[in-house]
Amino acid sequence: MHMADAFLSPAVGGGMWALSAAAVGVSIRKNRELTGESNRIVSLTAVSAAFIFAAQMINFTIPGTGSSGHIAGALFLCILLGPYLSFLAMGAILLIQALFFADGGILAFGANLFNMAFFTNFIAYPLIYRPLTKKTVSKKRIFGASILGSVAGLQMGAFAVVLQTLLSGRVELPFTAFVLLMQPIHLAIGIIEGMITAVLVSYLSTHAPDIFDDSPAAAYGEVKSGRSLGLIGGAAFFCAGIVSLFASSLPDGLEWSIEGAGLSLVPGAVSGGIHQGAEAVQEFFSFLPDYGFAFEAEGALAAAGTTVAGIAGVALTGLVLYIAGSRMRRTGVKRNEVE
Repeated sequence: MHMADAFLSPAVGGGMWALSAAAVGVSIRKNRELTGESNRIVSLTAVSAAFIFAAQMINFTIPGTGSSGHIAGALFLCILLGPYLSFLAMGAILLIQALFFADGGILAFGANLFNMAFFTNFIAYPLIYRPLTKKTVSKKRIFGASILGSVAGLQMGAFAVVLQTLLSGRVELPFTAFVLLMQPIHLAIGIIEGMITAVLVSYLSTHAPDIFDDSPAAAYGEVKSGRSLGLIGGAAFFCAGIVSLFASSLPDGLEWSIEGAGLSLVPGAVSGGIHQGAEAVQEFFSFLPDYGFAFEAEGALAAAGTTVAGIAGVALTGLVLYIAGSRMRRTGVKRNEVE
């Protein structure tokens, strides 16, 4: 559901940047006390975000549609980290994808973060997942809550994409057709993501229970052993370096909906200086565009490009979040000492 810059006007793109920046600011303030207490949560954030970076590289086929999808990962991060750390982690993932891998636009970054993370983190997770798993946690409850939470978050995010595109006025938009394609395909993607999330959480609750506090419904469990971190980190590198080679090549839900609805850019829609500036920034930083080598490659060389991009992305995501989290933690420690 990564939007490209071409479908957003500067006003809508800038407005979504402002909304997402406000949510980032609130998330940082909410995490000051937490990061001042625990170093393990910083490590968990880094490896979990690295895993989601890898997971987003793996598109799965939606049977009978000619489309594919990948997990957004916001609900999984919420369950492990709570909504505020999860939102910051999603922001880092999407920014790294846009800057270094040309996945999603720079102008569209605020919209992509809002659509893929805000609704799940601050609506679906607290209002659907946590109430359903709060009292008696079981695998059935995790399964049901994960599916409902994933579906709700993606449905709201998909509809937001349609509204943002409509408000931008940069495409010749058959609104009804776009909605009727976006919502059902992301319903299917949400169901599959919910099942994947449930399997992952159930597995971790059994094999790495130290991640969680009292239950998988708890927000901020302190990790007590490096084994759990190694488990998630190893899975991240394995998915990015190997499993990503088998990802579906079919268009994702957004691309499929755009094609099916017959969306086309209004003539002259991408001639503005802001769009050109955003494109120039992306071209300058993206050293592995579209998760491959910058030059044209085929066969084994193309596969090697995907592996290199995946490993580089996982390492970069983990490193950025560990450094940022450590800095937040030190700031929190100093603040607590002063107080």
